[in-house]
Amino acid sequence: MNVWSKLLTAMRGGAQEAGEALVDSQALRILDQEIRDADAELHRSREALANIMAKQKLAADKLSKVSARIAEYEQYALKALESGNEALAREVAEKIAGLENEARLESEQAEAYATSVANLRQAVQQAEGNIKRLKQQVDVVKATESVQKAQLAVSQRYGGSQAKMHTALESLERIKQKQAERGARMEAAAELAVEGSPDQALEEKLRAAGITPASGSADSVLERLKQRSDS
Repeated sequence: MNVWSKLLTAMRGGAQEAGEALVDSQALRILDQEIRDADAELHRSREALANIMAKQKLAADKLSKVSARIAEYEQYALKALESGNEALAREVAEKIAGLENEARLESEQAEAYATSVANLRQAVQQAEGNIKRLKQQVDVVKATESVQKAQLAVSQRYGGSQAKMHTALESLERIKQKQAERGARMEAAAELAVEGSPDQALEEKLRAAGITPASGSADSVLERLKQRSDS
C-alpha cells in the first residue's frame, strides 16, 4: 500500500512537472493572449465610459431645460401677483414646485453620472498604463529570449563541432605552409634569373667594385666620344 501511494505521488509529481514545462514553453504565447484579453476588456470599459458620459450629458441638458422653465414660470407668477390675481399666481407656483422637484431629481442623477464617469475614467487610465507597461516588458522579454536562443544555438554548434573546427584549422595551416613554400621558390627563381650565367655574375661583381664602367654610364659614353674624336 505504501509503495502504491509513493507511485501515485510520483506520477502526480511528474504530471505537475510536465504541466509546468508545457506552460513555460508556451509562456510568451499565453502572455500575448492575456494581453489581448486585457485589451478587449479595456475596449469594453471605454464603451461603458462613453455610454455613461452620454447619459450624464443628457441629464445635464434636461436639468438646464427644467431650470429654464422654472425661471420662465417664476416670471409668470410675478406678473400674476402684480396684477392682483393671486389664484393664478398660486397655480403657477404649484407648477414651479413640480418643476423644482423634477430639477432636483435630474440634478441628483447628473451628479451620480458625473461621479461614475470620474471613477471609471480613472480606472480606464490606470488600466491603459498597466497594459502599456506590460507590453513594454513583454517586448524586452521577447528580445532577451531571441538573443538567448541565438547564443544557445551558436554555443551548441561550436561545442558540437570542435573536431570539425580543429580539422579546418589544420587545413588552413597546411594552405599557409604551401603558400609560404611557393613564395620562397618564386623568390629563389627571381634571384637565379638576375644572376644569369657565371660570366655575367663576374661582370656584375666587377662593375659593383668600380673596376669596369657600368654600361650606359656617363663615363662610358664620354670615353667612347673621346676615342671617336682622336681617330
